[in-house]
Parts: sequence; C-alpha cells; structure tokens
Amino acid sequence: MTNNLHNVAAAEEPHPEITGFLQQMGAAPIPTLSSLSPEGARQFSTQMFPTADDPEPVEEVMELSITDEGIPIRVYVPAEEGPYPTLVYLHGGGWVIGDTAMYDATCRAITNAANCMVVSVDYRLAPEHKFPIPLEDCYTAAEWVFDTAEMMQVDTDNVAIGGDSAGGNMAAAVAQMARDRDGPSFARQVLIYPVTDHEFDTPSYEENAEGYLLTKADMEWFWDHYLRDDIDGQHSYASPLKAQDLQELPPTTIVTCGFDPLRDEGAAYAGQLEAAGVDVNHIHYEDAIHGIAQLLVEPMALTRARDLINDVGEDL
Repeated sequence: MTNNLHNVAAAEEPHPEITGFLQQMGAAPIPTLSSLSPEGARQFSTQMFPTADDPEPVEEVMELSITDEGIPIRVYVPAEEGPYPTLVYLHGGGWVIGDTAMYDATCRAITNAANCMVVSVDYRLAPEHKFPIPLEDCYTAAEWVFDTAEMMQVDTDNVAIGGDSAGGNMAAAVAQMARDRDGPSFARQVLIYPVTDHEFDTPSYEENAEGYLLTKADMEWFWDHYLRDDIDGQHSYASPLKAQDLQELPPTTIVTCGFDPLRDEGAAYAGQLEAAGVDVNHIHYEDAIHGIAQLLVEPMALTRARDLINDVGEDL
C-alpha cells in the first residue's frame, strides 16, 4: 500500500490470495456481462456474491423506506451511544446491478471499523432509471439523513458520503451537487476505486482490460445502460473528473487498486482534488483488484478486503 498520489502502478502480480481467487473464478464458466440482459446480470451477481450465514454483528440493523418514491435504505447502528458519526453509503455495481443485501457484509464491516452509523442506499437502477435518476435518489437520501438527524441520532457535524465503483462515482457527484446546491455539508467523502470519467483511454484500461474481475467491456456495458446519450458522459455529475471547479469539496479518501481498469482515473481525481486545495488521502493497493471491498464472506474472504475496510474506517 502506498499513499503517493502519483504512484499508481500495479505490482508484478496480484496478492497471492487474489491470484488464487482469480484462478478459482477462471476455472468456472462465467458469462460476460455484455452477453446478459440487465436482469440476467443481476441474477448472476447475487449468485456470485453470497451473503454470510453468520453475518458480522452490529448493534442494530433497520430497514426503512424514505420519500414519496419509497427509496429503501438499510441502517447499521454501532454499539455506542448516539448521536452517531454517519456514513451514507452508495453501493457499486455499475449503476445496473447490486443492492443493499449484496453489500451487507461491507456495510457491517465499515460500521465496526469506523464505529459509525452506516446508511446504505438502495437507489433505483439503470437502464430502467437512467442518469441522473439514481444519482438524485442518492442525493435525496443524503438530505434525508440531515433532515431526520434528531430522530435518527445523527451527528450532523460528522456525516460522510461514500461508496465503491459506481457508488464512488455517485458519492463524488453528490459531494459536488451538495456544494453547488448549498445542500448537505459533508465532513468527508470516501471514494473506493471510483468511476470518475466516461473515457476508456487510460493506461490502466489497456493494462487491465481483462483478467482481473472487472473488464473494459464490462465498463462499456455499464456506461451504455446508465447514460441517456454520450452527452451525459460529459457532465461533471456523471464524470466528476470533468468538473471545472473542485474547490470547497470535503476532505477525501480515495482508494485505488493496481489491477483495476479504473485505477488511473481514480488517481487523476485524487490529483485534481489536491490541486484544488482539498485534503486528500490516496490509498493505493498495488497488488489488488477492483471489487475487493465485497470479498469479505467465506469462501472469498480476502486479507486485502479487510485491510481496505480498516483503512477506510481509520479515515472515517
């Protein structure tokens, strides 16, 4: 692991546990996302990421529904007295797949590592709901956390917005939206291997186009389902890296992985934030792959996954 904003190369080979995981995945016939319908991809992903038979304990888990649209959220309460430092968590899955159940282990682990309340948002998915609808759901959920702070025992001076992959993309966008709209004031943004740019031309896209769980073809498939047209991809709320102004954004944790197509755009966003005067902690795992934040449940419980959760928890 390094914290150098510009040192984002890959190691000579992935971590031994990750190599074993990739070999295990490669031994099974796995369909490409582009060969599946969105619904087929969702069904496949629920089989690929099992839920724990004996989940990591937290003090309490609440299932709620917010707003007239009925956006489901899952709230994880730590074993402490409130008011609670709080993380609004936006799950990954390329805007097309994933839900709060699939990210249950991740959110439980963050709750305990950071000793904070985690509000996991079940935003509406593309392509049924294209940009900016999923993003607006996430922004609405963030507003709800502040609006219900007294009832939910939220420490409004210590609310973070975060997520992984497409969730990291929307967390970055929500932070920009909150600044632009004079909305919620976040103490931190936590962007775990985020999508930051609707481009596919970085060295990491070339080096890691296939073979490391997330492929370049997968990302093209995800973007095609999320955006209404290519013009949307030029908007800073879809491509946070394209923002003209990154000043006055919250202190930021960015995690990147060496064997990830999104490595370079995550590092670029860290660099641009730092250039804009934002306090950035860029954590780079040169031997890791995209998606490790989910790999916490046996038989796929990886040391690197727990390292990531602990690093994020420390920053929070």
